[in-house]
Amino acid sequence: MTLSLYPVILSGGSGTRLWPLSRAALPKQLLPLASDRTMLQETMLRLKGIEGLAAPMVICNDDHRFMIAEQLREIEITPSAIMLEPVGRNTAPAVAVAALRLMRINPEALMLVLPADHLIRDVPAFHASVAKAEVAAQAGYLTTFGIVAQTPETGYGYIRRGEALAGADGGHAVASFVEKPDRTTAQSYLDSGDYYWNSGMFLFKASVFVDELKRLRADILSACEVSLTKAVSDLDFIRLDKEAFAACPAESIDYAVMEHTGKAAVVPADIGWNDIGAWSSLWEVSDKDARDNVLRGDVLTEDAHRNFIRAESRLVAALGVDNLVIVETPDAVLVASKDRVQDVKKLVDRLKADKRDEHVFHRKVYRPWGWYEGIDEGERFQVKRIMVKPGEKLSLQMHHHRAEHWIIVTGTARITRDDETFLLTENQSTYIPLGSKHRLENPGKFPLHMVEVQSGGYLGEDDIVRFEDVYKRT
Repeated sequence: MTLSLYPVILSGGSGTRLWPLSRAALPKQLLPLASDRTMLQETMLRLKGIEGLAAPMVICNDDHRFMIAEQLREIEITPSAIMLEPVGRNTAPAVAVAALRLMRINPEALMLVLPADHLIRDVPAFHASVAKAEVAAQAGYLTTFGIVAQTPETGYGYIRRGEALAGADGGHAVASFVEKPDRTTAQSYLDSGDYYWNSGMFLFKASVFVDELKRLRADILSACEVSLTKAVSDLDFIRLDKEAFAACPAESIDYAVMEHTGKAAVVPADIGWNDIGAWSSLWEVSDKDARDNVLRGDVLTEDAHRNFIRAESRLVAALGVDNLVIVETPDAVLVASKDRVQDVKKLVDRLKADKRDEHVFHRKVYRPWGWYEGIDEGERFQVKRIMVKPGEKLSLQMHHHRAEHWIIVTGTARITRDDETFLLTENQSTYIPLGSKHRLENPGKFPLHMVEVQSGGYLGEDDIVRFEDVYKRT
């Protein structure tokens, strides 16, 4: 079978409106929100069964690269590439570097561009829509998927369809793209039957997209060409050139190309789609109890209706409340009216302004070697749980401001401390003095669990001087 369709998965979003579960270091596409698998994994798995499909390419930022690679390994998918954006520049540059790379592989390549964080419940219908979009793309159109509107949504942009395209298997020319409407306008769109929700999913020839980008936004294309030409391989990743990519204008694919090209086409897609853009969206698509509550985790309710309640680490009890979103995590709790969840971003902006880090990290922080979790902290001390995966090791490092005590809970640890190397097992411990060069490794076949007690005048994560690192972090 000839491989002609190349999935390009965009995984650069931060999912701000799903705080406190979604955070910059662990955004919504890397979380299991609508099933036991993460949104990224679901996006990948629903591609199975599409004919002529090549291995997917992922575009993401540097901080998420190891988590994305691990999640793909868990579902036994090997990407053709994981390309790292040094800075966020919206979707047009991300799609441009993917198109340029695909043209080197196959000049006739078709690109199926998909966000990593959307929900699609009717997979067979999705496959049928892809097949229809392929016909239009082969004819030279830049095809987008227009979601058949079910309700007068005000949180989505809309696409107004134009004339039917000859030989395009149900595709229509795009008459116009419309910004998010008010309720009355959205209802008129729904009543007319000529408008679709703008899904942000596309299918087109890489060469056609590049030609149109060159005509409409040569500045974006030029910066992307330089960034890709100067890209370097880093372990299993392709690292775009930072200076060139940072100089690229930040622009969405809609604003840069789709709203200005004469080649835009739309294929209707009735596929059970939702972008999970807010907690209310997740309530809408989830199974509910007899009182229309969506409950996840250890939750107890009494006389409560139409709520979304998610508990991550403890019991959450709700009494006599209606239409609320309650999301509990180990270090933050959100309580919001379901009608106001689009404003969660304002809370995140407040956290940023106050220079707090609850919008960035969870209490458990994932690293390429495993994870660490804060247990307790106070003046001049901090306690963490640490898990190191079999065969992995932390960087060779030192700290200017803190000493560390390590207590092994389970597994075997190989410790490097200045000029000595030794093994520790369950119930054994050691001390890492301030300024000592050290490394922690797991030489065993099972996860290593330990407790770390830090003491010193400054305990921030930026107090790390790395001398050697297998993951090539700075």
